[in-house]
Amino acid sequence: MALTVLSVAYPFAPVMPDSVGGAEQVLGILDRALTAAGHRSLVIACEGSRVAGRLLPVPAVRGRIDDAVRTAGHAVVRRAVREALACHPVDIVHLHGIDFHAYLPQPSVPSLVTLHLPPGWYPPEVFAAARPNMHMVCVSASQERACPPGTRLLPHIGNGVELERLSGRVSKRNFALALGRLCPEKGFHHALDAARLAGIPLLIGGQVFPYEAHERYFAEEIRPRLGGGSRFLGPVGGARKRRLIAAARCLLVPSLAPETSSLVAMEAMAAGTPVVAFRSGALAEIVEPGVTGFLVEPGDGAAMAGAIGAAGRLDPEACRAAARLRFSAQRMAGRYLDLYERLARRADLKAGAA
Repeated sequence: MALTVLSVAYPFAPVMPDSVGGAEQVLGILDRALTAAGHRSLVIACEGSRVAGRLLPVPAVRGRIDDAVRTAGHAVVRRAVREALACHPVDIVHLHGIDFHAYLPQPSVPSLVTLHLPPGWYPPEVFAAARPNMHMVCVSASQERACPPGTRLLPHIGNGVELERLSGRVSKRNFALALGRLCPEKGFHHALDAARLAGIPLLIGGQVFPYEAHERYFAEEIRPRLGGGSRFLGPVGGARKRRLIAAARCLLVPSLAPETSSLVAMEAMAAGTPVVAFRSGALAEIVEPGVTGFLVEPGDGAAMAGAIGAAGRLDPEACRAAARLRFSAQRMAGRYLDLYERLARRADLKAGAA
């Protein structure tokens, strides 16, 4: 059954093979899987995105993102969705943004929403909506449990990473690594403090998005803590990112948010690098203490520092084995493609009955 799937990205972050955001990475994996399987993949995302299927671009935002910019961006995406549905025989619309409710299409075509972020970050009304032909899916069991009682959810589909891209071997070096968006809830200042206590440099790869709170956080909490070998690298991707992950003594995930998943933790394990993380949300489902890393209580920099020291004694091959067993992007994509087909068949049966 050949399908046409319209994927709709968060309007303010590009989709590419090494996107910073997890939602954009998952969308990219599904776009490539659809194309490889002979389906048609259409992607609404901002200019500068790189996809395997057909990109339907919306303008990229230049400068700071505020409420007025968001409102204007949502109007552009609503128009792009309407035009895509008018011009193409779309079977499924798959939405990935936290603001999906602002550009949700009419219920004539089945819509699938992947909830990539903590349920408390979405408007409460999205969970109470009894909208025909709209389906929601979580990315972890802990996220599923955090949704409001009575929310109609499909069985969760765990995230995965492209294991083959992380299979190279490099020599371990004496630094810790942290990757991701630099914003208050990600807690990178705690990672810098813990690395200093552990006597090891911390390299931070990531992006400061143009939100006022994010820029202030970097200026006040991150920049003053740099030095002594600890550095901010800016966005890293491709072969450089993979080398850094594989060479690090450990990956630090100091998130203060109830993480719904952690693609970077999965990538680290696939590269043979243990993960030291705050015990937050789904990280307890990903990290096996004493085998693939350590979990410490949120905000406990001293405990994180101790775990950094212990991480060097863990077996890289145990990390790789766990990733192969649990975090395959191929398996994740297969589950989504099966779901697309089921939803499309169900819609066809309803249309035939009508």
